[in-house]
Amino acid sequence: MGPWRARWLGLAKWSATVSVWIGIISILVIGWYATDLPDVNAALEPTRKPTISILAANGAELAQIGDLYGMPVTLKDLPPALPRAVLATEDRRFYSHFGLDLIGLARAMWVNVRAGRVRQGGSTLTQQVAKNLFLTPDRTIKRKVQEVLLALWLERTFSKDQILTIYLNRVYLGAGTFGIDAAARKYFARSARDLNLWQSAMLAGLLKAPSRYNPQADPKAADKRTRQVLANMVAAGYLTRDQASKAKSGSDVRSAARGHGRLGRVAPHFVDWVLERVGDYVGAGDHDLVVKTTLDAGLQQVAERQLRHHLDTTGVKTGVGDGAIIILTPTGEVRAMVGGRNHGRSQYNRATQARRQPGSAFKPIVYLAAVEQGLTPDSIVNDAPIHVGAWAPKNFDGKFRGPVTVSDAVARSLNTPAVRIARDTGVNRIVQAARRLGLDDEMPRDLGIALGTHETSLIALTSAYGVFASGGNAVLPHGIAEIRDGSGRTLYRRTGGGPGRIVDFDIAATMNNMLAGVVEHGTGRRANLGRPAAGKTGTSQNYRDAWFIGYTADLVGGVWLGNDNGRSMKRVTGGGLPAILWQDVMRSAHQGLPLRPLAGVNGEMGGSGFLTRLVSVLKDTTDQSGPDH
Repeated sequence: MGPWRARWLGLAKWSATVSVWIGIISILVIGWYATDLPDVNAALEPTRKPTISILAANGAELAQIGDLYGMPVTLKDLPPALPRAVLATEDRRFYSHFGLDLIGLARAMWVNVRAGRVRQGGSTLTQQVAKNLFLTPDRTIKRKVQEVLLALWLERTFSKDQILTIYLNRVYLGAGTFGIDAAARKYFARSARDLNLWQSAMLAGLLKAPSRYNPQADPKAADKRTRQVLANMVAAGYLTRDQASKAKSGSDVRSAARGHGRLGRVAPHFVDWVLERVGDYVGAGDHDLVVKTTLDAGLQQVAERQLRHHLDTTGVKTGVGDGAIIILTPTGEVRAMVGGRNHGRSQYNRATQARRQPGSAFKPIVYLAAVEQGLTPDSIVNDAPIHVGAWAPKNFDGKFRGPVTVSDAVARSLNTPAVRIARDTGVNRIVQAARRLGLDDEMPRDLGIALGTHETSLIALTSAYGVFASGGNAVLPHGIAEIRDGSGRTLYRRTGGGPGRIVDFDIAATMNNMLAGVVEHGTGRRANLGRPAAGKTGTSQNYRDAWFIGYTADLVGGVWLGNDNGRSMKRVTGGGLPAILWQDVMRSAHQGLPLRPLAGVNGEMGGSGFLTRLVSVLKDTTDQSGPDH
């Protein structure tokens, strides 16, 4: 035997030995990974996270949170274009391979080597079903080996049509949708059975990257991807160029971008607020929930539109960056909640989460505590310089008017009378009154409280004013009226009216008389609705915050305008833009409602309140009010 032959025989021997050992090791590795495969039968069972549907008071859907699944479909239910679009884009040899596409793997390897990076994958639809149903998305050797094993098992267990059907019913297609039918309903408001060619191609295009090609996230990218799918269908022989061209001309990416139902585009801050509270009423579980809220969807849209309009016009000129609006009934039902101009940019809810200085909008609580101690609207208080240590508060316009009635001091939002009354009433009594009305913020234990130097939220302060509107009853703001499970069984229904009376009716009537003067002839004149209404303006130091809180017999509304970073506005006061915005929203809210007097106020026959306002009106003829604030 020659040396070369011996050398070749030795190499062959070693090659055979190495091959045997590689085979043995491969079998052991595969066997080891096979022992750790997931429970196939359990994985094939339908699984989903529970959904929460949020409804407006009239039953209209505001949002649906959670994984969205449509009706199960079979291939025969679908338009032929849909599975063809999927196959042309994802796996053209699906019906000819055995679960692994060796040709596709070789091509992907060649492309990736030439590119120097991973540009193509060689996974088949069967492998994708294995991965999506049974495995985690981890990029490990173990997961890849198990994916191959499960793909081979699927091919032996199910027919090709069954595997494709499983895939189409379980694949994720963006925006919380799982399955082709859920996506069809989400983007096109129709069953998957009724999709046209372009719509079918768009949904097939989502498979590569649902988040990137989601038409609601990027309509242009979705349209470009859909055109690529149509080109793939032409290349695969499923379409002619003419058919693809006609499909492109009939595209409706704008409709898909808008979506249908279940988007939560109306009242998104309110939806967030409600979702945080669902767990307070029902326990966690795996069942669907339907939450009926107190929201008036029509009024909500008016409030959102009006806030954007005023911010985009007057707000731009005056340096107002954002705002918030909340509308309640006198019993606490939230009818509208706008937490900011753009929920997409900022989920921060300025109606419930923000804490800002209320300025003079806090004064009604000061006067409430004083009236409970015997002060009357006709009582005389001196509007003159006052010193509290080194602090010398002044009125907004820098003027002093001498002796004025309490009612006149309220209407004109005078500062020095408020400080004097707070001093005589006592800070502790004012804090106690605020606590009764639901204001649980940290408050200063000094006379600065009279001018609203502490911080509070719009929803809390608006609810406090609701106590006056209700005639003295406590107001607990709430947005959930009823919660049912997916089968319609009631899990929670709001009943009862809350804690009941916390302010004497006659005292609430007195406050209503005085605060009506603010709207009729005081700093809140620009909020006048032409119907019985009351309220109060508020402006914090250096024009950082501007408020108007007001109410009628039917609704209580609060408006805040300012900047998140505390930047000063350009002389924006509570009696200006906030009062105007409040008037625009509340005027729409009261369309069709009969005129009703405020609690304890019968038109112009409100007892001493009538005399007080008459005196104030007469004084107006000789002493015009200062700036609105």
